[in-house]
Amino acid sequence: MENPERLQRIKKRIEGVSAMDRRNFFKASLAGSAALAAGAASCPAAARESHTISPDALGLLYDSTLCIGCKACVAACKESNEMPPEFQANTEQPYWDMPLDISGKTLTVIKVYRHGTMDKKDEEQNGYAFIKKSCMHCVDPSCVSACPVSAMNKDPKTGVVSYSKEACIGCRYCVAACPFGVPRFTYDQTFPQISKCQLCKHRWKDGKYSACAEVCPTGATLYGKVTDLKQEAARRRALKPGSQTSFPRGQLGGPDQSYPGVVAKYVDHLYGEKEFGGTQMVMLSGVPFDKLGYLDLPPRSDAVVTETLQHTLYSGLVMPLVFLGVLGYAAKRNLKQYEEEKGGSHD
Repeated sequence: MENPERLQRIKKRIEGVSAMDRRNFFKASLAGSAALAAGAASCPAAARESHTISPDALGLLYDSTLCIGCKACVAACKESNEMPPEFQANTEQPYWDMPLDISGKTLTVIKVYRHGTMDKKDEEQNGYAFIKKSCMHCVDPSCVSACPVSAMNKDPKTGVVSYSKEACIGCRYCVAACPFGVPRFTYDQTFPQISKCQLCKHRWKDGKYSACAEVCPTGATLYGKVTDLKQEAARRRALKPGSQTSFPRGQLGGPDQSYPGVVAKYVDHLYGEKEFGGTQMVMLSGVPFDKLGYLDLPPRSDAVVTETLQHTLYSGLVMPLVFLGVLGYAAKRNLKQYEEEKGGSHD
């Protein structure tokens, strides 16, 4: 049978040490916060300037009013990038390789907006419209800024945002950082990786360009320099709805594959011109873009703020030093308390 008085002394000692540990924790936290504030104050706090687009940047112009929903671009993208088929089981009629969204196995998709009777194409009320989803190749990409190992990179000349599976550590920070929800992770693979459109850069050496634009029968997806694509978009927006014009196909600056067509009524907005610092895939539509699943984003990329914050906290190893300081302070106080308790105990 244990001595009740001895048990009482042990209980009081434990309670005293716990109280001391709590006091030490709060003191250490305050000390760490003060050190962090001092370190941050010594670093530049102003956000950096947004990155600007290269004059040779390459990209896509997607005109929703020209899209007929044939999904030839989806099939061509799959073939060009050697992506496997997908089985859609969570539908009323399961089917093969008709992806409902981009994924680790699908880099681009065509979606449809529907409203009411769907009598008219490219009409918001009682109409329907098609929209393309793939990597936007941001001018100031958050995925590149968030990646801790430079697995995401932006080419300084072409502006194409590419991915290196050899460098990737699978942290998926890029997935969380992208406002368009583009980078996808192949969770079902033994050796998973990020999947995203890289503008078919592997085809350039053979004189080819993006497969989605190459096969588009109407020119709804058009490839070229972003400066030329924006000029083409401005030309279309300036035309009178219902008038006749010529629509290029394939690649701007390549062989002439243009055809005559009727100008649609566009919403007064070139999506991607300013959103999130600008993108190298720009879009035209007859239906407001928020109806098509594209967010109303600010003109400045998150990377401008988050990258500055990261550099502020980690410049001069401020954060690691603060963390080690907190641990050292807590360990020293606890060791001192332990020695005092051990020296005064005779039990």
